[in-house]
Amino acid sequence: MLAEKYRELENNVIDTLKEGQIKLGYSPETVRLYYPLESLNRFLKEECTVEQMEERLAEFAAGVRGTLGDMKISHKGSRFCLAIPPEGMKYVHAHTEEGEFLVSFIRTIEKHDCTIEKLLEVFSRDSKKVHVEEMRDGEFDYLVYFEDGIPDGYRYCITEEGCHMTYHRFSKEDYEEFGF
Repeated sequence: MLAEKYRELENNVIDTLKEGQIKLGYSPETVRLYYPLESLNRFLKEECTVEQMEERLAEFAAGVRGTLGDMKISHKGSRFCLAIPPEGMKYVHAHTEEGEFLVSFIRTIEKHDCTIEKLLEVFSRDSKKVHVEEMRDGEFDYLVYFEDGIPDGYRYCITEEGCHMTYHRFSKEDYEEFGF
């Protein structure tokens, strides 16, 4: 059984796998997710060293073996890799819902005629509490998120790149820590 301290990490892993399946379709293959030590510490609400995180992630992998399969953990320096096997991908595909908002967002942003206005329409369909901020940092053009965390608490950093748009999705804590 998975310890409660790992729930936030488990949710992020599943959300990220589901996002990939929405974008690329379901495929029963191994997927690798990469996390810096700092992000993992935020998920676990701890301040682990690399060695301590190896232990925590071994415990995490054992706790999710019944759902995500025999996950392999490795790292280079303080950058960790969680390799989720085909069984985990199958579980995510069969047992998690494709969130209506995320599907609509991805289907809109992947079109070549996408604009920030069209994306904001997608956000506004799900909430009247949408935060929109033009960013002046040079890396992203817009920060958009749901102020009350419904339907999700992620921070969407959106960039206009000629005839299309791209995005990066961060947890609130990672976004704040990265200091964009």
